[in-house]
Amino acid sequence: METATQPERIWTAALIVIGDEILSGRTQDRNIAQLATWLNVQGIRLAEVRVVADRAEAIAEAVNTLRVRNDYLFTTGGIGPTHDDITVDAIAAALGLPVIEHPEARAILEDYYAERGGVTAARARMARTPDGASLIPNRVSGAPGIRIGNIFIMAGVPHITAGMLDALTGTLEGGRPVVSGTIGCWVGESEVAELLRQAEKTHEGVAIGSYPFFREGRTGANFVVRSPDAAQVDACLRDLSMALEADGRDVVAGGI
Repeated sequence: METATQPERIWTAALIVIGDEILSGRTQDRNIAQLATWLNVQGIRLAEVRVVADRAEAIAEAVNTLRVRNDYLFTTGGIGPTHDDITVDAIAAALGLPVIEHPEARAILEDYYAERGGVTAARARMARTPDGASLIPNRVSGAPGIRIGNIFIMAGVPHITAGMLDALTGTLEGGRPVVSGTIGCWVGESEVAELLRQAEKTHEGVAIGSYPFFREGRTGANFVVRSPDAAQVDACLRDLSMALEADGRDVVAGGI
């Protein structure tokens, strides 16, 4: 007896970027692209991103919205030693949990700062976690990240975030990694919109992104085909290239 094929499970994550300095434009966030790239390798799709100010109610509202409708929620920023680092308190409040000084985190800080002036009251703030949390190793600057349920609380400094992501590699359940391929064409994307739509419709499970540009006095676009199935990507790129060439377009493999 034949059974219906179940659609492939898509694992999703959301990111909350926390910090007044991001919203003011003083600091440009680099963690969105970094996290999206890392998640793709884990077979997880970054589905949404929200940027919020250093306000407890804003952080809590975002956390309770995004953690429910995604498999994973990541936050970056607001876990340092200063008074405006309120991420831990805000997330604990959102979850209805008390904040504790995590003994393992305290021990890590004691060791890291042993020859750096010791653990001051400010530095001790970085050992605070929601009750019941586990730690994400930080080999760069000592203070660990935090995991509580499906929430991963990480530093805002990109190279420290990168180290925490490296420590998490292979530990999250997900699907197949997404693979992609690119072709380019000197054409306005509106001129081939229907052709792109048909190609995506024909190749189930494939997503096609169109990225227009204006260069050398001409309009062009790169088309990126994504799927967890490499064979599907190759087939779609082949069919899309043939359709564009049949329409009188020159196709550049790998993009322009």
